[in-house]
Amino acid sequence: MKSKSAQKVKLTSYDDLFGTSEAQSGETVTSVPVSQLHPFKGHPFRVADDEKMQETVESVKQHGVLVPGIVRTRPEGGYEVISGHRRRRACELAGIMEMPVIIRELDDDAATVIMVDANIQREDVLPSEKAKAYKMKYEAMKHQGSKGDKFTADTVGEAAGDSGRTVQRYIRLAELVEELLDYVDAKKIPMVAGEILSYLKPEEQRWLVDAVQNSGIFPSKAQAEKLKESSRMGELTEGMVYAALVRKEGGNGGVTISAKKIHSYFPPAYTKSQIEEVIYSLLEEWKQNYGEEEREDAENTV
Repeated sequence: MKSKSAQKVKLTSYDDLFGTSEAQSGETVTSVPVSQLHPFKGHPFRVADDEKMQETVESVKQHGVLVPGIVRTRPEGGYEVISGHRRRRACELAGIMEMPVIIRELDDDAATVIMVDANIQREDVLPSEKAKAYKMKYEAMKHQGSKGDKFTADTVGEAAGDSGRTVQRYIRLAELVEELLDYVDAKKIPMVAGEILSYLKPEEQRWLVDAVQNSGIFPSKAQAEKLKESSRMGELTEGMVYAALVRKEGGNGGVTISAKKIHSYFPPAYTKSQIEEVIYSLLEEWKQNYGEEEREDAENTV
């Protein structure tokens, strides 16, 4: 008897190479020029020319496309790929001019559900891809008349074995600006922190992107919660975003300012010693001109 792990490896390899689309009873497989196959509008999944793609290309050269793609006709001509984007790209790289497909008449919502389900079970799906895909499927199923938010969220995650709560968390991630979503993909911002940061307004998220790029510091879950609460209260400012990142948790820690940010205020010819001398002189002047109470107030506006 084969082990479960062996079965999983075999299934993953097959899916990566050939896809998982199945023809329904009575459907006809048709060969269509690759040049007439166009990506699904808003397709959230990467089609990267990586090592796995090269494996697919070699297989297509030897055996052809074993499982047909699923497409629908486009009003402007040609076909929109619903399932089979990687197979289409493999054919293109292999120099194969036609690809077998099943042509279905589908509305936007039905096509979206099939497109997401055909890709969501892959092992290498990024959080950003899953977030955008689940949002697309969620909205499509609501248009189709599913019964309530929780029912829809649970149904959305069935294909990948995700709970409704997990689906809702991924959908929240889709509200992040692209730069923050990229940090989640790169594991520089934890997913749980990303979900919390998704509640910030777009402008506030842009402040955070600038702060991260200038400081090199990525927000923790605790820092994300503080930013979210300040935003909810309508009190969040760009300075507070910077302060939240550079302030150490649980006490009066040190402050980190990026060298790139500092150098932008000085002529290129200034040495490190000269820059430090100017900074310390300005701090000393500030200290003499402001009392302790004023400095504490100023700290809250940094």
